[in-house]
Amino acid sequence: MSFARNEQREGGPSPVPRGRRVAASAWWTVGCLGAALTVPVIAGEVPALAASASLDQVITNMRNVIVGLLVGLATLFLTIGGFRLLIAGGDAGEVESAKRALRYAALGYGVAVLAPLFVTLLQKIVGS
Repeated sequence: MSFARNEQREGGPSPVPRGRRVAASAWWTVGCLGAALTVPVIAGEVPALAASASLDQVITNMRNVIVGLLVGLATLFLTIGGFRLLIAGGDAGEVESAKRALRYAALGYGVAVLAPLFVTLLQKIVGS
């Protein structure tokens, strides 16, 4: 007799349904693939930081690297939050943790979208 059956029979938490496990696995796989696809983009931008001749180009290259990191990190948080939400099984604490991770993912995507505005403000402050 498996542990999950013992828990279910003794009134403990019920096991995660098969459909939710499959959906969680698919969500996790898609998120990992998305994060893995952002790594080469970030790696391609890093050598360009030092090769620039002007301050404007250095700031633009730094923006590209930071946006890439933010998008990768936000994708990771989105994946973890979605995975935790799928396997929460009605546990209020786990659902709240998943929602918090999803909020952080949305915040990361928002900052990544606003990064060009921040760079424009920085360039105006520096005077380039």
